[in-house]
Amino acid sequence: MLLAVTLSALAMTLIVGVRYLLVSGAFAVATRAKHPGLYRGLDAQVRREIAWSLASAAIYGIPAGVLAWGWQAHGWTRVYGDVHAYPLWYLPVSVALYLVLHDTWFYWTHRWMHRPAVFKAAHAVHHASRPPTAWAAMAFHPLEAVTGAVAIPLLVLVIPIHVGALGFVLAVMTVMGVTNHMGWEVFPRFMWHGPLGGWLITASHHQRHHERYGCNYGLYFRFWDRLCGTDRGVGDFARTHAQAAGRPIARPVAGPRGDAAAGGGAGAGRGADRAA
Repeated sequence: MLLAVTLSALAMTLIVGVRYLLVSGAFAVATRAKHPGLYRGLDAQVRREIAWSLASAAIYGIPAGVLAWGWQAHGWTRVYGDVHAYPLWYLPVSVALYLVLHDTWFYWTHRWMHRPAVFKAAHAVHHASRPPTAWAAMAFHPLEAVTGAVAIPLLVLVIPIHVGALGFVLAVMTVMGVTNHMGWEVFPRFMWHGPLGGWLITASHHQRHHERYGCNYGLYFRFWDRLCGTDRGVGDFARTHAQAAGRPIARPVAGPRGDAAAGGGAGAGRGADRAA
């Protein structure tokens, strides 16, 4: 049994690590094609992001591998393979439940990570990426990686979900984690601007977290940020894109609270040294 569990954990670690390398690598290549020079001068940072991310892959992979073995050998989880085991309408409902509950877990643990002592001990590793790149999605201190790694395993123990729907949830988690950090918007404008953008998180929303720290804590949805008064809207990438292209950078316009306006861009995060 110990050998089987160990092999399952190793296999899942390999899967998580390869998935990270493929997805982050693909979006890094897309960034080079779309915005040449955006990651110029960040080679040392990228190497650090990859190293931390591969360490996180093991922390994510071990509990996932143990549960995968338990699911197959003992039926520990509520994951099911027969699509007709539950009504078909439950498929999208289960996906929505997982995304909302995962987002809730992420929001509150992320806010906790910004407590000064916890930030200094752990979360500062992630914010050392200034600006973050497509490789930063899993660049976590082990303590932070543990808080992220337990969310989905806990959910599969209590909430039924089809194995295909679970795969979709994991794909959304991976893509959002990467695209939220890569320094430009890959999604259509309607997804980050306007009525729908008022509730969804994409790079334009998350870059403001890396710029100002004490706001925009969510992963998928802006619900908790808006409810708790931590939503500071979306920004843009004018400054970082101008820097990458070697163009003159316009001075940001002061906002109503003295903050830089949306044009401040993710690059402003280079000078932000305090946790909120």
